[in-house]
Amino acid sequence: MTQNPITAFFDAQRTAVKQSQTLTHDALEAQQASIGAFADALEGSSDLVESNAELTKGAVHAYFDALEGSLPEDSADFDELRDLVDDGVDSTTEAQTESLEAAVEALEESEEAYDEFIANYSEVVDTSFDAALEAHEQVEENVSAVAENVEQTADEFDASA
Repeated sequence: MTQNPITAFFDAQRTAVKQSQTLTHDALEAQQASIGAFADALEGSSDLVESNAELTKGAVHAYFDALEGSLPEDSADFDELRDLVDDGVDSTTEAQTESLEAAVEALEESEEAYDEFIANYSEVVDTSFDAALEAHEQVEENVSAVAENVEQTADEFDASA
């Protein structure tokens, strides 16, 4: 069977539909992967919170040490201030860590729900694309049949003339 312009046109459309279906699946998978990556990044930020807390405590302790060293001996005791700073930083760090853990847990739950949504949505997408391709094939058959009839009629008309 030779390929006529109508067949080529329908083949191009069918290819475009199939590519759209592939791109839809790729986009869904990319979104799915980004949720997991974001949860992983958020989970890793707990280490940064801990490091920041230790750095802050170290800097404040160094400042108090410098102050203490510049004052006459036994004129000031900064131990209570150090303890107060440590308690404040520890409380803040604990609150941040708990918030991050809650956010990671919520993201993981969202990821599970999204995975289920993606599975269902992908099924609907595939069904829709399959239906569109079937309808497209039927239209192609109808248009090809009409084109053949027109061509046959024209040939018969030319032969009788």
